[in-house]
Amino acid sequence: MRFSTAFIPDIHFGAGAVGEVAMLARALGPVECALLVLDGFLAQGGLAEALVADLSSVGIRSRIFSEFSGEPKLSHLRAAVAAAEGCQLVIGIGGGSALDIAKITACCAASGKDPLHYALAANPLPKNPLRKILVPTTAGTGSETSATTIFTGETGKKLWIWGPETKADQVILDPQLTVTLPPSLTAWCGMDAFIHAFEAATNRNAHAGAALYAHQAMRLIIDGLPVAVADPGNLPAREKLLLGSCYAGIAIDNCGTAIAHNMSHALAGLAPVHHGLATALAFEATLPWLVQTETPDLQAAARACGLEQIQDLPAFISDLMDRCGIRRALPAAFAAFTAADLAAEMKAPENQPMRRATIFEVTDADLDRFAESLMALPRTL
Repeated sequence: MRFSTAFIPDIHFGAGAVGEVAMLARALGPVECALLVLDGFLAQGGLAEALVADLSSVGIRSRIFSEFSGEPKLSHLRAAVAAAEGCQLVIGIGGGSALDIAKITACCAASGKDPLHYALAANPLPKNPLRKILVPTTAGTGSETSATTIFTGETGKKLWIWGPETKADQVILDPQLTVTLPPSLTAWCGMDAFIHAFEAATNRNAHAGAALYAHQAMRLIIDGLPVAVADPGNLPAREKLLLGSCYAGIAIDNCGTAIAHNMSHALAGLAPVHHGLATALAFEATLPWLVQTETPDLQAAARACGLEQIQDLPAFISDLMDRCGIRRALPAAFAAFTAADLAAEMKAPENQPMRRATIFEVTDADLDRFAESLMALPRTL
């Protein structure tokens, strides 16, 4: 056995931990100005004002950037980079979009390069990015502990920037910040985190160093997700989800994802769709194919789910989605597209790393069949 593991940022966990932002910012070294990248509703809900005051109390001026919605777009990134001029620190607070914007901004503001300069690993990232503190308010992407960022380019296609330079210096996990997430978003984000863990533990790149995190992530999410969906204010359930999502982020940082994420990224290339929902639908569509052949890693993942046989996984996942109220449907905008359109996106160059990482060879015929299955869903969302 031979593997290496990527570094894990300092993680501060607990209810109320967001109150440590200013202290951690001051401890990072000379910082005169910080850019706060926050989801819009957080910026309007009083959290931004409290953080600005806390930072000011330790001698750090701050600016707020919240002019974005949905998944990160190139225009959002360029505006954030401009807002970061003269800053030494970027603090990302929110869902995966806010965190990814913060991570890319920290790199581009330091180098003066456009985000497209780094897209799809076209050029090395700067070795001296701005410092970063990341505070997730959803439990899904795991972006706070991964070296990957996702954004939408000028043509509407999903692009990625990867490198350890994007990773946080400090991570704060405060489950109190997640209790207001609505049940549907809780379910979608939680399934995304679960699939991160499952795919990282079972793909071609899987190794024991990451399985430690991936298997525990699956256990935590299985325990916490149905409870958090049914009772959004249940703090112990939120704690399990947030920690599980973080551990899943560590797992994909080391091993990446696989076919379900190839498919969900392809869906987003056609029309707007929540990433967690797209990934859950893709996972359910591809899992029966994946478990046709046993591997030790698939067996271990099944055991982490409390199952004896990998053949029980599809029914287990479908039941979990049912208990979380996930509707099997696509947004109405997908009515304009066919299975052939989706299959073409799945074969696009930017989605091939996830296809190649899948433990079994994924043929073009497999992609066509998966696309047919997913595009047969109703367009009612």
